Amino acid sequence: MIASMTGFARAEARVPTGSLVCELRSVNHRFLEASLRLPEELRALDPELRARLQKELRRGKVDCTFTYRTDNEAGRPLELDAGLVERLQPVMARLADSARATGASLRVDLVDLLRFPGVLREASADPETLLASGRELFDRALTELKAMRAREGARLKELLLQRCGQLAGLVVQVRERLPEVQAAIRTRYAERISELGVPANGERLEQELALLSTKMDVAEELDRLDGHVAETRDILAATEAAGRRLDFLMQEFNREANTLSSKSQDLATTRAAVDMKVLIEQMREQVQNIE
Repeated sequence: MIASMTGFARAEARVPTGSLVCELRSVNHRFLEASLRLPEELRALDPELRARLQKELRRGKVDCTFTYRTDNEAGRPLELDAGLVERLQPVMARLADSARATGASLRVDLVDLLRFPGVLREASADPETLLASGRELFDRALTELKAMRAREGARLKELLLQRCGQLAGLVVQVRERLPEVQAAIRTRYAERISELGVPANGERLEQELALLSTKMDVAEELDRLDGHVAETRDILAATEAAGRRLDFLMQEFNREANTLSSKSQDLATTRAAVDMKVLIEQMREQVQNIE
């Protein structure tokens, strides 16, 4: 399936202590490059989320941003870490004994104890609950991102198929003119020889005209262009990622159009070659966004 590398998705959810927002942005890139910005509470999800992106996407520069907004702090309860207080008690007792041994006094009141980092903290969501919410939110955003990339890819596919049809039409036009172009070349050289006023060697003239026709023959280039159009259509109809193959085909298209233009001795054929280059450049720009 043809998918674009450009997309955006946003998902938001409520958690016990506030709200969680996940935003995914992707643009075209030669490979898959993921950049994750996570709050400290979700830092443990980094490897897991990167693995999910590598599984679901093939190419593109993807930026993932999580925002964790807590509710009004004035209305949030406070929690006492009783375990930490119990661990601090023997330490405080040893400090007091050491102080008495040196004749000094050590007094730790309740306010000092509560000021110790981690003893008193604001209530927070259960870490596992928050991580589970982060996973679920990321999956929702990733699903939305893939859907948007698929919709954009379908649009690009239609545009490329239209360009393929136009290229095939130009190839038909040039091929139909080949007998007329060859006849015009023969007539033009016969007229030039006639203007010289000397008899021409018929056999030698035919040899020269045959060599000239071979040099200017574009049938092979037209056959290759037809083949590239057919291959492009096959790739667009396939289910796997197609960006790299299409990018290579655009180079081949351009090479054949350039050769056709350089060999042309006919104004209409030259114009057709220029039109082909315009279409190929349009296709190349669109292919740059395909996964």
